[in-house]
Amino acid sequence: MSKLLEKYNKELRAKLSKELGLDNIMAVPKVAKVTINIGLGKAVAEKQWIATAKSILERISGQKPLETKARKSISNFKIREGMVIGTKVTLRGKRMYDFLDKLINSTIPRFRDFFGLDPKKGFDGHGNYTLGFKEHIVFPEIGMDDVEKVHGLEVSINTSAKNDKEALALLTTLGFPFKKDKK
Repeated sequence: MSKLLEKYNKELRAKLSKELGLDNIMAVPKVAKVTINIGLGKAVAEKQWIATAKSILERISGQKPLETKARKSISNFKIREGMVIGTKVTLRGKRMYDFLDKLINSTIPRFRDFFGLDPKKGFDGHGNYTLGFKEHIVFPEIGMDDVEKVHGLEVSINTSAKNDKEALALLTTLGFPFKKDKK
């Protein structure tokens, strides 16, 4: 069992239940899945870049990525229906908690000029949080000698929380470094 999952089940769940005022322990929000996504952008036409993005995503997540394809043609962006426009990985269970542990403890602290995550940005109103990375090199699995081109990626954390307040409480309890409001 993952360290983070074990800690959540033994300590954090009861603490979160008390903090949110929930009587039933099963009503406490939890992380449902984590999706990691790389959009290829202008490099859509380059087959080599698609393979590189898949390789990077596989090293970051420990799971084989899925190619996302365009649903319809868009002439302004030179995209045809069925073209590969990105890659994604959906993590659940043990791999998800291992990835979150790595994200919280070793990846986020490697951000350049990092002063905490903004709690007002990234939430969608339904209890899900999205975190964007401008550079994929903050992940410890990516060595500087492997990097041909620096690109961004997106990590979406889907929770069972009903609203953003509960999701923020869950993620803060798990250890995400959100900025404190100055009053």
